[in-house]
Amino acid sequence: MLCLLFFMFSNNRNAWLLLSPTILILIIVGLVPFFYVLYVGFFKWNPLAVDPSMQFEGFGFNYRRLIFDDVFLASIWRSIKFSVVTLFFELSLGFILALSLLSSFPLKSFFRGVHTLPLVIAPIVVGSIFKLFTVQGLGPLPHLLKDYFGYTLNYGLNADQAFWMIVIMDIWHWTPFVTLTLLAGLSALPQDPYESAKIDGANNFQIFTYITIPMMVPVLIVVIFIRLMDSLKIVDEVWMLTGGGPGYATRFTGIHIWKEVFEKRYYGLGSAMSILYLYITIVICWLLYSVMVSRGKNED
Repeated sequence: MLCLLFFMFSNNRNAWLLLSPTILILIIVGLVPFFYVLYVGFFKWNPLAVDPSMQFEGFGFNYRRLIFDDVFLASIWRSIKFSVVTLFFELSLGFILALSLLSSFPLKSFFRGVHTLPLVIAPIVVGSIFKLFTVQGLGPLPHLLKDYFGYTLNYGLNADQAFWMIVIMDIWHWTPFVTLTLLAGLSALPQDPYESAKIDGANNFQIFTYITIPMMVPVLIVVIFIRLMDSLKIVDEVWMLTGGGPGYATRFTGIHIWKEVFEKRYYGLGSAMSILYLYITIVICWLLYSVMVSRGKNED
């Protein structure tokens, strides 16, 4: 029906005809699940309980419960903290590596190929690899750190170690994506502003600050959005490495929702959590986009 309306009111019906399969797929895999989860969020539902029927609890009842759910709110803060930390390090390292790859040096192609390898590894495999290398009593890294540096690595008992181990794992996995994206943006920049700046006597730091960064704002916005949304919904790697522990140290919102839905069977409450977390993610991305766009306009 929606596609037919497009055909009726569009001046180019052939274009809409070609787009209709994509639009239909987006509606089926995007809008339909969203409205279903929104609907379930108004009910108390445990399909494995004695009474498996859906019980309507009133509009907003589950959402009001979440406002006073300290564990859920703490998981949101933990996810935001993780996203900010990983985004900072990945952008910094990615920018440095992208600038380095613009110049020629021995084994440049080999380094670029090896640097890209983590991107082709599935997230659940990344978590398994890091667990095999870092788990106490099995992995080689704890023995090396203990024998040569006197440092005890046991993130199964240390909350800070668990958090930073996941940060390191995410940086290793996704910095190549940031590097390649920024490298493509840097390679496409016009050279005239650089030549003019050098003629005017600008140094490398001034050129980077006042020319490179402002022209790279559109690329940076894309990278930040993609990485921010990915890091906010991280589950696979964390589940394989720590399982959300020790305690609640690495229990990010995605894992918390998974436990509420699939372990406790709170489908209604879990659906409300998903909708609320989606709303928070959209708000964070919108605020970040507004700040970056306004700064870009001011610099212009």
